[in-house]
Amino acid sequence: MIGFGLRLAVAGGREALTRLVLIAAAVAVGAGLLLATFAGVNAVNAQLTRYAALYPDPSAGAGGGDPLWFSSREDFFHGRQIDRIDVAATGPGSPTPIGIPAVPGPGEFYASPALQRLLAANPGDQLGARYPGRDLGTIGDAALGSPDSLAIIVGGAPDRVAELPHARRLTSIGDNTPAIPETMVDLIMGVIVAGLLFPVLIFIGTATRLSAARREQRFAAMRLVGATPAQISAVAAIEATTAAVAGTALGFLVFLALRGPLARIPFTGDRFFTSDMSLSVPNILLVAVGVPVGAALAAAVSLHRVRVSPLGVTRRVTPRPPSWYRLIPLLLGLAELAFFLVGPMPETSDGQTAVFLPGMLLIMAGLIFAGPLLTMLGARVMARRSTGPTTLIAARRLADNPKAGFRAISGIMLALFITSVASGVITTIVAERGPAPVGSTDAGTISARFFEGTPPEPGPVLAELRSIPGVRSATVLRANPGKEGEPSVVACGDIPAEYGRCAAGATVAVVADEFIPFRESADSTRVWPASPVAVADLQRLPIESVVVLTDGSVTAIEHARTVLQLAYPTYWVAPSVPGDFESAFANTLHGWQQLADVIIVASLAIAGCSLAVSVVGGLNERKRPFSLLRLSGTPVRILHRVVALESAVPMLTVAAIAIGVGLLSAQLFLKAQMGYTLIAPGPGYYATVAVGLAACLGIIASTLPLLDRITGPETARSE
Repeated sequence: MIGFGLRLAVAGGREALTRLVLIAAAVAVGAGLLLATFAGVNAVNAQLTRYAALYPDPSAGAGGGDPLWFSSREDFFHGRQIDRIDVAATGPGSPTPIGIPAVPGPGEFYASPALQRLLAANPGDQLGARYPGRDLGTIGDAALGSPDSLAIIVGGAPDRVAELPHARRLTSIGDNTPAIPETMVDLIMGVIVAGLLFPVLIFIGTATRLSAARREQRFAAMRLVGATPAQISAVAAIEATTAAVAGTALGFLVFLALRGPLARIPFTGDRFFTSDMSLSVPNILLVAVGVPVGAALAAAVSLHRVRVSPLGVTRRVTPRPPSWYRLIPLLLGLAELAFFLVGPMPETSDGQTAVFLPGMLLIMAGLIFAGPLLTMLGARVMARRSTGPTTLIAARRLADNPKAGFRAISGIMLALFITSVASGVITTIVAERGPAPVGSTDAGTISARFFEGTPPEPGPVLAELRSIPGVRSATVLRANPGKEGEPSVVACGDIPAEYGRCAAGATVAVVADEFIPFRESADSTRVWPASPVAVADLQRLPIESVVVLTDGSVTAIEHARTVLQLAYPTYWVAPSVPGDFESAFANTLHGWQQLADVIIVASLAIAGCSLAVSVVGGLNERKRPFSLLRLSGTPVRILHRVVALESAVPMLTVAAIAIGVGLLSAQLFLKAQMGYTLIAPGPGYYATVAVGLAACLGIIASTLPLLDRITGPETARSE
């Protein structure tokens, strides 16, 4: 039976060979994308693990011997984050940090390749002076999250490093990396994988069902001459598996060809190392075994009518229309998100993830479950508004079997929903928490805050800062007496005009940190309230921060940052511009946004291919009815429109619904979790959606010439 099945698959004539090649090509694309998806998940996990290694857990690890003092902090340069690690060996047995051959001594450092290029390209007073000493070489890839990572490992004396913030005594390296926040990673990557994986699986399933009706007729004839249901199932499985095995093998080649280019795309805001795009043994087995097995199962399911009876293929009846109960899961998911607008919110991040993730998954499942109903409703609306035979024929076919009409484009609905949620959330968060506008007073303000200890009076530092070209003022803010954590105090005469003025009659004012209130901007018309502290008593109050106002130029900001770092080397938080932390955060979000854009384009392209396969299969199955219509005088352009409408109407219907539900879900999440109101995504989002849908329509249009070739008079006679 195996040999007979192989003969049918590869020697069954031109039609069988064409079907085999098309299925193999479709499976190759799907398998390659599956492998790329798994490799992308592994790459993100590897990248996050290396980032987490910058903050080792001193209680973990089982090493002995001399400890290593280890302190990790962040620095900034022109909106980019620099990971600074200070280390000090306490003896010859101290462990060596990952990525370097030996522990650097005082006055020595190792830098990442990207930071070395940055050091060489910029004046020393803007960056290099922060890391005085001898450059011993580059940090290896094993200690870097990305080829673009800015990192430096600086050596120091044990007593000096022990006084730095976040200092840890490590007796081993490599076995004390803290756990990645799995709930957050699983939430993000789970949604991303679902957005790409689901359309790929639909594509593979659709491809393996190519010409299913023709095969049903052939297998029904075999049943009539005595073949058993088991033999029919075996032949069908062999045919499908042969094509799937060939396609899966090609899929591995597709993945290997695209592995390097994919790694260079900064999906998460940073590029991957090519080695990060790796596959685990379970990943390989899942694709190598799962895809052929899935193809065999799809073939078996498609022959249900043949197994029932050899005449089963002729006994086709209109399926029952989908009922309104299909909307229940979707409504329940939206109701869960809406509940937390007024209901109690879990306090922990794990609890919040446990709340929002099921709601989002329920909405996704609800959209898929409601898809056939929505397709049927779209077909009925099209039928009621039809003015000619084209829309009537297309609407009747969709209404007759909405499940089949929705099956190939269900991945589009899921992809658009996920992308709409991601775009809405990311756009809103970036707008609320993004960096200060270039050229504003906020963007030209840099400050150094002191969280522990009392620094010496910064008289010489202020003089040096004020001498920097582009620096307009340098001001000391002091702690508000008796109100720890409250806004700072400063003499009215020291407040730069760009930040406002004191209330009438005041000599000392209560001001916000950096002169900029939380979630607000600097304002020259702002009036600061008076403080009861006397001017003569200010000098006795602890220094809370030094605020420097510049003209916003990179030269002035980075020179001032360097001076502040050299003056206060034990900083907890690096001297920063209001947009520094937000820029890093925004870059990460933009990386996820870019990944979301890739998902939607890929998903729409895959769904378009699924549509194309479905259209081709449908044309082959209906070529005799179409041929009879042409013989009866129906113009071929009418048939073109029928085929196009059958595919375009459900696609555009579910696209509009998915976008609306996605943005609604984003609004419910933002309002419940952060108190934000949704800000509509920018033109780029709509352009991406439009281009993706246009590509799908173009793919559908490319299949229409086949209709001309297979609906000639000879087809009507031969069938």
